[in-house]
Amino acid sequence: MPTNNITRMLDSHKIPYTAFELEIAKLGAQETARRLGVPVEQVFKTIVIVREKPGKPILAVIPGNSQANLKAIATAVNEKKVRLPTQREAEQLTGLQSGGISPLALINKGFVVLLHQSAAQFEQIHISGGQRGLNIRLPVSALIDLTRCRSADIASPLPELAGDDEF
Repeated sequence: MPTNNITRMLDSHKIPYTAFELEIAKLGAQETARRLGVPVEQVFKTIVIVREKPGKPILAVIPGNSQANLKAIATAVNEKKVRLPTQREAEQLTGLQSGGISPLALINKGFVVLLHQSAAQFEQIHISGGQRGLNIRLPVSALIDLTRCRSADIASPLPELAGDDEF
């Protein structure tokens, strides 16, 4: 079983989880769901969102079959406007590689974490394990407790045939 700071932290908090090793490539949520044999709406991706005014970026944790709704995210954090950063900017802001950005790797780093409200329908969800090729399935309640995230309606359905290229 792969070990990193996230798995050690989950172990130290005695949180039950399952780690899945996938190829070390930037797999989208839809491809990850296909390989794990789980519904894509149960595989959550972490989208870095930047505020227009100075301030820590926001981590929007949304289902794999959706895209970040910038208006809803701005409203949830009382901002007029937010934007998607470039992949390079997201990596610089988080210190993590695109495809491996995880709210669990950024605990206590000042990021506001928003979790899409649909997570409540699942007992467990899949999220990135903080590095490419590592996926973690854990209880939604544990993710909420650890990240102190807020639940909100922050995503829109992906248009059909759209790419899965958010990061």
